Amino acid sequence: MLNLVLFGPPGAGKGTQSEKLIEKYQLVHISTGDIFRAHIKDQTALGQQVSQIIADGNLVPDSITIAMLEEEINKNPHAKGFIFDGFPRTVAQAEALDKFMESINERITGVLALDVTEVELKQRIAKRQEVSGRADDAADKLTKRIEEYFNKTIHVLPYYEAQGKLSKINGIGEIDTIFQSLTAIIDSY
Repeated sequence: MLNLVLFGPPGAGKGTQSEKLIEKYQLVHISTGDIFRAHIKDQTALGQQVSQIIADGNLVPDSITIAMLEEEINKNPHAKGFIFDGFPRTVAQAEALDKFMESINERITGVLALDVTEVELKQRIAKRQEVSGRADDAADKLTKRIEEYFNKTIHVLPYYEAQGKLSKINGIGEIDTIFQSLTAIIDSY
């Protein structure tokens, strides 16, 4: 089974590249952001709780995130693999993911980190905000999310690097060129 973590700051192109990778490798996409937005849209009790946390620009607690993630994986017992988009965001989450994957006799195959400058991120998200109107792309929330990534989330990379699973990819350029870089790495697993 091919299990990938697609890593990068908000606006790095994780969603765009995930779509292409899912199609090529028939993976199940697990985006914590999408899961959260679905719960919020459906007005579930969890969705209302997550809504306030996200509205404040904070990360959803690990216990909630991991429970929702496990639920999504368990819904797809015949999957060829998974692509994790926006998760893990902390070393504790990475450890919990490894533990869960081990419990179902699986593992993370590789971690693909999209490198994008902060200037490029802000330009991309400003453009995305115009099109999608996502609340988490508003300027004040965006700044907090980018800071959160560079102050906290980026510390997950050494965890995977120590396991020999980390590959860094230049996330600036043509979408198809970036995709070719990603598939070259994946095809080498």
